[in-house]
Parts: sequence; C-alpha cells; structure tokens
Amino acid sequence: MDKEDLGQLRKSYDKSSLDLSDVGDDPIGFFKKWFDEASNHSEIEEANAMSLATLGIDDFPKSRVVLLKAFTDKGFVFYTNYQSEKGLAIAHHPKVGLSFFWPPLERQVIIKGLIQKTPSDLSDEYFNSRPKGSQLGAIVSDQSNVISDRTIIEAKLNALEIQYKNEEIPRPDNWGGYLVIPKSIEFWQGRPNRLHDRIRCHLRQTGLWDLERLAP
Repeated sequence: MDKEDLGQLRKSYDKSSLDLSDVGDDPIGFFKKWFDEASNHSEIEEANAMSLATLGIDDFPKSRVVLLKAFTDKGFVFYTNYQSEKGLAIAHHPKVGLSFFWPPLERQVIIKGLIQKTPSDLSDEYFNSRPKGSQLGAIVSDQSNVISDRTIIEAKLNALEIQYKNEEIPRPDNWGGYLVIPKSIEFWQGRPNRLHDRIRCHLRQTGLWDLERLAP
C-alpha cells in the first residue's frame, strides 16, 4: 500500500491573539464569549460539539464527541445513557476531559474536571424538552451493547411509537445528565509560526482562578 504523505498538510494561524488580560478573573465568562462567537459563526454548525475523554473500565482512555447542553458557573452539562460505555467509565473513574475545537476561529478550549450526575429534576426537564423521536430513542437503545442487526432497534422503535402514540414518554432511569465541574480550563488561540497563545486557568479551593501562560 502506498504511504500517504500528510506532512504537507499545514496552514498558518493568524486570525487573532490571546492574552491573560483577555481572560481576566472569570474563565467561565470568557468561555461564554468564545462560545457565543462560535455559535454565531456562519461556518460552524455545532459549536456545542465537544470531545469527552474518559478512562474506561479496561483502563484505556477513550474520546468521543457529545453535545454540550448547558453551562453555568458550576460547570458543563451533557446527557447520555448511564449504562453506556462512557457512563460505566465515568462511574469507574469520575475525572474527565472536555475539548472544543472551532477551526474557523482557530480556537480550542481544553477542560479537565470532576463529573457527577445532575439532579433528576434537571434530567426530567431536559428529557421532556426533547422531540418525541429522541425520547423514544433513549428508551430503544441499550447504548454500547452489541446487537446482531439494526432491524432489532427499528422494530423496538416501531412498537414504542404505537405504545406511546397518545401518551407522555417517561424518562428512563438509566438516562440523564452529567455535570463536569472544571478544575482546569485552557484557552488556545492559533498564532503564526506555531507560536500559539495558550492560557491555562486553575481553580483554587477558594473558588478563585489562577491564570498562567503556557509555551505553545
């Protein structure tokens, strides 16, 4: 097989810069600023798409893309099946990584934090806001389990559509939200000559943030 040369795949980053004073003493507020800019950018379809890295029960790390559904001063919220591979990994090792990458803005945000389930009323509220098809999908899928054929889940979905045609759909006990409580947030801004700007924020026990510039 011919070797594919990827060494020439490169671009110059020159759209913006980043300084400690830009972040200030409120990294969550600064994240909101960047997130809003990404959300309003015409070339970014899902600004809330983020990579979630966990340490599995097999002690291997794994990363996959999930969708951020809320963020506050407390942290970052997403929803999933608690019995999925990621849910079992979180129960095994409740420390995770999140990362956002917005290429048109030449920006990344890299987060390390502790993770815990959201209160059940918050999970109920979000579940009830979802389209009916997504609600049923949460019930249908034994996420991460091996299935022999797609027709199995399609048949199950068809049956549930009939069952709940005129009824409200209850949130499954094994489906709900997680809150990632950040301990470290790094903002990365691409710069020319690979001399990127990197500002890392550490949360102190006092609730205040320490900021430092990292070498690119």
